[in-house]
This record gives sequence, C-alpha cells and structure tokens, in this order.
Amino acid sequence: MHGALKATGRAWLDAGRPAMLVQVLEARGSVPREAGTRMLVSADAVAGTIGGGHLELQAIARARALLADHVTTPHDQPIALGPTLGQCCGGALTLRTAPLDAAALVAWPDEVPLFHLQLYGAGHVGRAIAQLLATLPCEVDWIDEREAEFPAEPGPPHIRRLCVEPVEAEVPLAPPGAFHLVLTHSHDLDLRITEAILQRGDFGYLGLIGSATKRARFLARFRQRGVADAALDRLTCPIGVPGIPGKQPEQIAVAVVAQLLQQAASTG
Repeated sequence: MHGALKATGRAWLDAGRPAMLVQVLEARGSVPREAGTRMLVSADAVAGTIGGGHLELQAIARARALLADHVTTPHDQPIALGPTLGQCCGGALTLRTAPLDAAALVAWPDEVPLFHLQLYGAGHVGRAIAQLLATLPCEVDWIDEREAEFPAEPGPPHIRRLCVEPVEAEVPLAPPGAFHLVLTHSHDLDLRITEAILQRGDFGYLGLIGSATKRARFLARFRQRGVADAALDRLTCPIGVPGIPGKQPEQIAVAVVAQLLQQAASTG
C-alpha cells in the first residue's frame, strides 16, 4: 500500500537510513505492476514490491549497488520482460532507481483510498477484518463502545479507533457513499445502528453480520418503522462473498473484505 510505504520512507529518512526508491516509471503490455508502483531498498531491508520474481531480485541488487556507490542521480532502466528476463509476461517497463530524499517524498502522490468504511464492532470478527484492512488502501473508522476490545498494540494510521457511546451516533458523521459493516456484540445495538444507516440512505454498502433468519427478523422490524423497501433491498445479510466455507473469524474476514473490494470495484 502506497500510504504505508510512504510512511516507511519518511521514517527511514527521519532515522537517517540510506535507501533507494525504485519506481515503475512506465509500463506497457502485460507487466507485474502498473506505472507508479514503488519499492524501497536499503542495505539490509526491502519495503513494498514491484511485482516479485526475477525482475524484483535484479532491481533490488541494482538498487543496492547504486546505494553502495553513493549515486545521487536517478537511473532509468528500460526492461523487456520476455527477452531480458525470460519472464512469461510479454510487456515492457522502465524502472527508475533514485536516492530516497525529501524531494522524493514531496513528489510521492498520496494514494486514493478504495473506500471509506464505518466498521462497527471490535469483537473477534471485527478484529480479523481490521487486520486485513491494515494492508489495504482504505479509510476506516473502527467503532465500539468497549475500549478494552480493541487490540493493545497500535494500528496503522488509516484505521482510526473510536470508543463512543452510543455507537449509532457515529452514523450521521460518515461521508456520503461510505461503506458500513455492522457486527457488534449485541443484536439490539446491531438493530439501532443498521436502522440509522438505512434511514440515512446514502450508503455505498451496508453489511450486517448474521443469518438469513436474522435478516428476516430485522427487515420485519424495519418495515414496521417505515424504512423504505428500496433501502432494505440494499442490505447485505449474511455478509461475505459466497463459496468460502467456515465460520472462523479469519475465514469470515476474508469473505467480507473480498466483498468490500468487489463493491469498491463496481462503484469506483
């Protein structure tokens, strides 16, 4: 993720750790990663990836050689993946290898998040989902009324932890088109949060953890309270892409995050 990688670059620079920035400057045809993809290389560490394989191994070796020679100017290298590296990809690209410095960070664009998610609930499933989202370019407000349920260790800056009561008070603060996942410890709380999101109506995705039976019961309650059928039809419950068996939190998280990515791709 570019945001986390940029933060790593800033930390390395602040610590005085010499490094090279490897960037896919141009890409044509079938290539492992698109133009703009970046990787950081120091004498003893690598952060990020430009696609792996022989291409990346050569790029790391070249970056370390330039680093050892104290090169201060960018070096561009055109590569035809098939003829040059023997990779099955038939495309071509240009790699730019340059010292990591303050100017490189200024020129490094901020990554556009795939979606903004309101994640309600810090139980087992919520924690598993947050762990996966930590690796993705998104913005998350992770909300629970129980401070002790959040992990003890700090998380990435794009996942903001909010301990508030009542939890549903955060619903009006979400940006239009936000994604919402409701998976708290209480059915009553799930009901209140979900109703507030449905009444607001401008959500990009609304997922409620539970079975088909829970969905039917909740829908009956919402209809009694005047929620429009057009909004109810957009409620996703059960959550997660089909075909991924198992009820372990980690398995549910994989299915749910895949569904979020599908929704982001269809609405992006």
